[in-house]
Amino acid sequence: MSTPARTNILNKIKAALTKSTRLPFPDTDRTTPVFQPLQQDIVVEFAEQFTQLQGKFSFCTGPVELLTAFNLLCEQKGWKKIYCIDQALRDFLQQPSWTDDIANCEASVTGCEALVARTGSILLSSKNSGRITSVYAPIHICIGFTSQLTYDIKDALDKLQEKYGGNLPSFVTLATGPSRTADIEKTLVVGVHGPKEVYLFLVDDSDQAS
Repeated sequence: MSTPARTNILNKIKAALTKSTRLPFPDTDRTTPVFQPLQQDIVVEFAEQFTQLQGKFSFCTGPVELLTAFNLLCEQKGWKKIYCIDQALRDFLQQPSWTDDIANCEASVTGCEALVARTGSILLSSKNSGRITSVYAPIHICIGFTSQLTYDIKDALDKLQEKYGGNLPSFVTLATGPSRTADIEKTLVVGVHGPKEVYLFLVDDSDQAS
């Protein structure tokens, strides 16, 4: 194909791409949410969605109950190497099994930025979990609080914007249950590209919020 012909085709493509397309529903209100509003308590909604995705959910009425439940889980599982980069969590949970070797750890512990009830998702960032803590270990344990609950992803991102302003974390991700793939013969396999189990301890901090 000659250069003028190629140039002509490229100009036609550019013109087509820059031309506005008529909306099929011009009277649609773009500000109205497309999802149904929350129908029940937001804690219940998150717990239902999270567990439907094979997440393991535990509600704690306060820090003391969290400490008890977390230590019991570690004892039951027999974990000897738990990875966590959040010093505040390390100090509070007081685990003798902490390790700085993520390559050989049995589980990892992180906080979170927000929890999305509609999808049962955890919003994580490089500020509270690093880039690999929640995906490299075979088991991910997240400590969240009721004040971090939001209904939809947009609300979670708004919360992130309010917290950091113009200094957003360099890495933000949504984790929705254990890692799942069906690339091979359309058979669902858990834990191939990330953790095979995800635990969420939700701590009630409503008293502190009020």
